[in-house]
Amino acid sequence: MKMSFRWYGIGNDPIPLEYIKQIPGVKEVVWALHKKMAGEVWTQEEIQKELKVIHKAGLSGSIVESVNIHDDIKLGLPTRDQYIENYKQTLINLAKNDVKIVCYNFMPIFDWTRTDMFHPLEDGSTALYFDKNTILSIQPNELLDLFKQGEGDLTLPGWEPERMTRIKELFKAYEGITEEKLRANFKYFIDSIIPICEEWDIKMAIHPDDPPFPIFGLPRLVSNKENIQKLLDVNTSKYNGLTFCTGSLGSNTNNNLIAMINDFSDRIHFMHIRNVRVDETGSFSEVSHKSEDGTVDIIGVMRALCESNFNGFIRPDHGRHIFGENESNVRPGYGLYDRALGVMYLNGCWDTLKLTTK
Repeated sequence: MKMSFRWYGIGNDPIPLEYIKQIPGVKEVVWALHKKMAGEVWTQEEIQKELKVIHKAGLSGSIVESVNIHDDIKLGLPTRDQYIENYKQTLINLAKNDVKIVCYNFMPIFDWTRTDMFHPLEDGSTALYFDKNTILSIQPNELLDLFKQGEGDLTLPGWEPERMTRIKELFKAYEGITEEKLRANFKYFIDSIIPICEEWDIKMAIHPDDPPFPIFGLPRLVSNKENIQKLLDVNTSKYNGLTFCTGSLGSNTNNNLIAMINDFSDRIHFMHIRNVRVDETGSFSEVSHKSEDGTVDIIGVMRALCESNFNGFIRPDHGRHIFGENESNVRPGYGLYDRALGVMYLNGCWDTLKLTTK
């Protein structure tokens, strides 16, 4: 198991790399070129500039999250081939600089969805929150307004303003795109890039849908055991793999996360570990990583990984906002302190399990 920590880049993250370096066990930074638009080639010069800063801090940058996929690829438009060629070149440029894993998603329009960026919890902290009843009662443009209220001065990945200004146009484009059609478009994409991945030894790790059920009528491909299996079966190369996110998949209490880890262990390249507390309405709040604070059995997840001899990357994913973190000084879900506490909790679980697991 290799512990990592997400960082949003030069001039885009209030957390200095030297702070991340001080978190015990963290050797890897999960990074991206967040100013690049979907479909653009990441040049060697741009990649090396970012990695130079990461390496200077004494950290590695083996994981990228994300190289976003252009909507023309997801929609299966004739123009997708040029965007796929650009994607291939980006993968080659990343591999030349020792990047080993690319975390990405294939979600239509919205990357991830919450209704409150700083929802108050009982202990006085705040956290990301999803109110299912709110989503059922509003229009997509109203969701955009909720995000604008909570994002502050820091960009939210997947909710770039340039893209969101096209929201009506995008919904029109996705009319008639079913789960089956979206999966066929995914197959076209993954079949096109896997030869490059195999040649350059760079693994693709698709992230689950967040939340793991349809919203605004948009289809989902990565939300439960059945459709994940279908996605892995469309191309059986080990380079077509998973980012297994316990918070995303755990937001649907019908998902048996431990059984899924056991079933997919040979295709899980990257773990996002966080806890959520799901209520009887299907709404959920993000909470601390401690098992008893939420619905996800974090200790059980770590045990399943330990028993499968998982040797991939883990990051603590989102955290609460604590110790003075608020709308004025932190990116929602991505403060320093609770994620650092999460690292230590996960490290403690792992160390204990390694001693006791035969």
